[in-house]
Amino acid sequence: MRFLHTADWHIGKKLHGFGLNKEQDDAYKQILNIAETEKVDAIIIAGDLYDRAVPGEDSVKQLNSMLIDMNLKHKFPILAISGNHDSATRLHTGSEWFSATNFFLNTKVSQSTTPIEIADTQFFLLPYFEPFEAKQYLQDDKLKNVTEAMVKLVEKMQANFDPNKKHVLIAHFFAAGSEHVDSETQVSVGGLNAIPVDILSPFDYVALGHLHGKDALHAEKVKYSGSPVKFSISEANQTKGVWIVDTDPFKVEFKPLTPTKDIRILTESYETLTSPDFYNQQNCNDFLSIQLTDSKIIPNVMQSLREIYPYIINLERANGPVLTDNKVADIDPNLDPMTLLKKFFKESTEEDMSETQEKWAADTLKTANKEVN
Repeated sequence: MRFLHTADWHIGKKLHGFGLNKEQDDAYKQILNIAETEKVDAIIIAGDLYDRAVPGEDSVKQLNSMLIDMNLKHKFPILAISGNHDSATRLHTGSEWFSATNFFLNTKVSQSTTPIEIADTQFFLLPYFEPFEAKQYLQDDKLKNVTEAMVKLVEKMQANFDPNKKHVLIAHFFAAGSEHVDSETQVSVGGLNAIPVDILSPFDYVALGHLHGKDALHAEKVKYSGSPVKFSISEANQTKGVWIVDTDPFKVEFKPLTPTKDIRILTESYETLTSPDFYNQQNCNDFLSIQLTDSKIIPNVMQSLREIYPYIINLERANGPVLTDNKVADIDPNLDPMTLLKKFFKESTEEDMSETQEKWAADTLKTANKEVN
């Protein structure tokens, strides 16, 4: 069979205060188009459907619209699991009748060892879980961490393998050897934050969610699809997309998605950025992280730049702190503290200290000297 592997939709996610619903809607349409063009037999969503455990009403409507369109209108079977950002309890609501339309959504560890069979493949849907849930299901209080739980879970899954079919695991965790980016939650469970890939060797393919880049892990049959939308500056250079997987003969192919509003980093001077010759060549409606090369103060710099680039998500100085034109006065460090303070006050405010201020300062210095002595 052929299936599409995606994950980490994070519906409801914001990027430095900017909503991403339009970008997520467009990415979904591209995913659906790929599914239709490639004539896939099923679509995998490997966790983190929502960005928050309690999503807003608009986010619920948006995800529902996508799932209805995919499953009821276009008749694609869906194989999905809850991720660490999702509320397993909330996602589970209504799942009892989802399977009537070939929408399979697992939110409990206890569901993971019973395969879902489509064509020549058995799918095992393992949602994100904490160790205590695995202990309860496996009835083994000696389990110390997620790795030990995974060994036991894989054994139970293998016991249900049909030797005449292919076997695919859908899961949401951090696999050993993977690399994080800024937008990903640092999941640490049971004292460990990585599942050894060799534990997953019994499967013909492992469709992972949690990490947002397809290149986070380099393994032939264990892959992250990555998120369909960029969620942080650290993802600026990533190519987003989905995997198309054929089970027999085994083949995987990455299908890229084109962002409607990209994340880019611009390292330029203020003069260049505000020059029509430069910005007319730019997509000014992208999300931009701007690294200013100027070393002097620029009044209202963010406000003036946003008149040209409305979606600035970060503004920094490429060469360190701003330099000022103020000259530092030469003051003799051997002067008594009160005289030094008066000179500093004069340099800072261009005014002399008042009698009241001098009294406050003198009293404070006396107190400080007593504490030191």
